[in-house]
Amino acid sequence: MMIDALAKASAAVVGIKVTVAEDARSAETLGQRRSGSGVLIGQDGLILTIGYLMLEAEQVEIFTQDNKTLPARAVAYDQATGFGLLRPLLPLRGMSGVTLGNSADLKPGELLMAVTGPQADDDGDVHMTWLISKRAFSGYWEYHIETALFTSPPIVASGGNHSGAPLFNQKGELMGIGSLLVSDVTGENRHLPGNMFVPVDLLRPILAELQQSGTSLKSHRPWLGLISNDQDGRIQIMRVNKDSPAQLAGLQTGDVVLAVDDTKVTTLEEFYKKLWDRSAPDAEIKLTVLHGADIKTIVFKAQDRMLTLKKPSGI
Repeated sequence: MMIDALAKASAAVVGIKVTVAEDARSAETLGQRRSGSGVLIGQDGLILTIGYLMLEAEQVEIFTQDNKTLPARAVAYDQATGFGLLRPLLPLRGMSGVTLGNSADLKPGELLMAVTGPQADDDGDVHMTWLISKRAFSGYWEYHIETALFTSPPIVASGGNHSGAPLFNQKGELMGIGSLLVSDVTGENRHLPGNMFVPVDLLRPILAELQQSGTSLKSHRPWLGLISNDQDGRIQIMRVNKDSPAQLAGLQTGDVVLAVDDTKVTTLEEFYKKLWDRSAPDAEIKLTVLHGADIKTIVFKAQDRMLTLKKPSGI
């Protein structure tokens, strides 16, 4: 029974190839050509993947396990959760959508299955992995979710490709979508490498909204354009995105963020939550930063990142 369920789940996985315009903002950091995986979640051809694959997508192709290549269109990109949706322009014959599971029921130590989809020169693969931990995750790119799934051993695929790989429980139910390779999945500095998956539980409340509007309301929030990390109670800016609100305000690599609106912040989670705690995405932001040996206060307007991105046809 378990083997049949996992085989059925694996058969719903496709490969994805995306090309974005050369002048797309995301091309500099994510590349102009991207590849990964997705999984069929609806009989109408709706495919779930990780959002950064679909970010500013201009041309999308999917690869099926019976060696077909089909054109597809982007349906949604959700900055708040990190999910992406797409749909082929031609029917996916002979394929069935998977069941969305409940990752809240997962316990550390459970054996799970991650699947990478085929590509033009790769058949994809099945990877057995263990759930190591479930905890909040803050990404360096102004991203935070309250629960993420961390597994090990890491997915080893052609080119190290883990993007959008679906994660299944032993019933063949979808638990999450692959986002990152991480150096430590324990959260306790044990240096155990593995993967971070975005739990599918975050999709249910917004699925209809994503299909209708191409994103969720929560994605329309203040964005500064910073790449940052936190360590030993310090939030250090690692990179400032070109033409972003942060660059226009004069923030620089190496600056340390001390406070938002005069409230001290020591972790990325605190930083983001304070930043997003306002009604308008283009609200005024007051940052206290350490620049070299000087403490500076900078007041500037944030931006709705969704308005800065090139939208593919369909979104």
